[in-house]
Amino acid sequence: MPPTSPENSEKNSEPKAFLNVACGKADEAREALGAAGLELEAIQPADFEKRLKNAIDNGTKRVLVAGGDGTIATAAALVANSDVELAILPGGTLNHFARDHGIPTDLGKAALLAGTGGEVVGADIGYVNDCVFLNTSSIGAYVTFVRVREGLEKRFGYKIASAMAFTRMLSELRTFSVALEVDGKKKTYRASMVFIGVGERELKMPTLGSRVKNGRRGLHVMIVRGRKPARLFAVALSAIAKGTKETAELPEFDDFIVDHCRIDLARRTTTIGLDGELKRLTTPLDYRIQRDALRLVVAPAGDEQ
Repeated sequence: MPPTSPENSEKNSEPKAFLNVACGKADEAREALGAAGLELEAIQPADFEKRLKNAIDNGTKRVLVAGGDGTIATAAALVANSDVELAILPGGTLNHFARDHGIPTDLGKAALLAGTGGEVVGADIGYVNDCVFLNTSSIGAYVTFVRVREGLEKRFGYKIASAMAFTRMLSELRTFSVALEVDGKKKTYRASMVFIGVGERELKMPTLGSRVKNGRRGLHVMIVRGRKPARLFAVALSAIAKGTKETAELPEFDDFIVDHCRIDLARRTTTIGLDGELKRLTTPLDYRIQRDALRLVVAPAGDEQ
């Protein structure tokens, strides 16, 4: 490989922005990036990983990814454990990862932060087998919820589709055998849902699904046992009203925080949820946390949002 010229070195030090044109806020993101004067590539989802990898292989030092958490996870898998800095323009529906790390959800502020400001910190990510996830992974009932919601969302919108999907999930509850290995110890459950978050997670409204501020690091594993809709609904209500600690006292609920665990479902493949998207994987499922895997560009303390 020929040596990098000073001109190319300077060019590679400039942040490059990559926009998923299918994200929910694509037009707003394009406008914000243009106003910030950032070099932009607008990319179809099918080509996103290839184009981003090409830029990284050619020496780009900071990449800005505009899209939802699924798009950001694709970028995270490429830059993990490298010197490449990752900046984010949150263009999805919920943007949990950006909110959890103090990245502005105002697209104009996020674009300026990614281009010229911000500070770089280490950020944890999760792996299941070889797949990266930033926020949460789920097995069981929640997979039904996501599948139904996706089918209804275009017709009814996100909120109404979510409510309808939750009702369908309760009516179609199934249990499955879960063999869980943690720190060399095995536990067996008959569960209707397993939920795994990167970092300690809160189940209480209004911070439902978000990381607990200054919470423990690791994988937060939560297991809901049983299949009776009334009892699962009671667990959900308890979690929303009281939070994880109080819900943990219910016999249908168990949770713990670990660095790694293995889940065996007694079948060769299974569909799981990863950051709200569905993916089919072979079993067993090996989950692990990778601490400080990302060099993440965030707002300086006190400047969030």
